[in-house]
Amino acid sequence: MPYIRIKAYPKDQATKEKVVEAINKAFVDNWGCAPEAISISIEEVAPEDWVEQVEKKEILPMADKMYVMNGQKKYEKNN
Repeated sequence: MPYIRIKAYPKDQATKEKVVEAINKAFVDNWGCAPEAISISIEEVAPEDWVEQVEKKEILPMADKMYVMNGQKKYEKNN
């Protein structure tokens, strides 16, 4: 707990490591969990496959659970 699964366009290894470190720190600092409790994965998806593999199958069906979708913060409407 927690398990963070990232799907994104391909990036270089240094960028992926920088992002994972920032996410890891955010969870330790804000979620209050121990570093050893965190699991983070990155799955690269080619831009031409994004709509079929990710948007249609994962993002749209989970729209009601999204905190940020298409760059828009969904949680602000609840504040």
